[in-house]
Amino acid sequence: MERLRAFLKRKDIVISAQRYGVDALGAMAQGLFCSLLIGTILDTLGSQLGLEFLVTVGGYASAMSGPAMAVAIGYALKAPPLVLFSLATVGYAANALGSTTLGDLAGGKGAGGPLAVLFIAVIAAELGKAVSKETKIDILVTPLVTILAGVGLSALWAPAIGTAATAVGGFVMLATDLQPFLMGIVVSVVIGIALTLPISSAAICAAFGLTGLAGGAAVAGCCANMVGFAVLSFRENRWGGLVSQGLGTSMLQMGNIVKNPRIWLPAILTSAVTGPLATCLFHLEMNDPAGGVASGMGTCGMVGPIGVYAGWVNDVASGAKAAITGFDWAGLILICFVLPAALTWLFGLFFRKIGWIREGDLKLS
Repeated sequence: MERLRAFLKRKDIVISAQRYGVDALGAMAQGLFCSLLIGTILDTLGSQLGLEFLVTVGGYASAMSGPAMAVAIGYALKAPPLVLFSLATVGYAANALGSTTLGDLAGGKGAGGPLAVLFIAVIAAELGKAVSKETKIDILVTPLVTILAGVGLSALWAPAIGTAATAVGGFVMLATDLQPFLMGIVVSVVIGIALTLPISSAAICAAFGLTGLAGGAAVAGCCANMVGFAVLSFRENRWGGLVSQGLGTSMLQMGNIVKNPRIWLPAILTSAVTGPLATCLFHLEMNDPAGGVASGMGTCGMVGPIGVYAGWVNDVASGAKAAITGFDWAGLILICFVLPAALTWLFGLFFRKIGWIREGDLKLS
């Protein structure tokens, strides 16, 4: 056992929730952002502006989502170069096969591509790290082990992962359609919390293909946390904090949340209000062609609102939606910007008055 521990330490193989559930998951979301999400934004802009070049570039970027996610995961796991480069093949295979359910092995209609990439790329990367520089023919052994293990596991596991992810995502979306008020609260609060925690809400939404009304509720929760914290902490952090949290991430407040968890209550309560408003009143849906990743991004780079708009455009083009109305725009602006700012500020005033939030509690270092 001691020899095994020494070997794992030498290879920097750390089996922990932090390494796989935080570092790898967060990196995967970045890879997804830099490929599928950016590709969707470029494709939407190109289609609306009549710029075919942007549509073409967007298509190339979206096609590389699997390799981008796997390489990002390898980077987070501190994989050596030969392992890191080999993960591009693993990511492509895992994403392609993970997007194919067991019931449709030729159709590629599942939602589990990102989830399959996460599990399989982690294993392939660690196996590649284990054999790296252990032989005199490392240039052959390391890529072969990484690629064969990753592609083999993709063939064995990815369709099942895709089926499971599709089932979970489908259940959440169906439940939201049947019980929009209750599920609007649940999805909005849970995904909003995930966005602020040091895990990836975007990766979670992408893994389960969270779209439709459930995706709209997820957007509401994310915006409630990002815009909410930006406004709530304005007196401490001024304009720099407003931009870094409102367009960056509310995760910046995690250190302060650990010190005083009560500072999270205004954003959580706001998400519990805006979620059901999004599902029941405005019928805000996330039908973004990127397959749900924008649902977990909120106002980060304005990806959430852009994703909703991209879904509208897609629905109009397919005939599912007659036109984009003024009510649609009003709902988007209220849910993503106005209500998160106003409600979180009001809740914050109350909690400051009763002493649950003190001066300086929201100060970013």
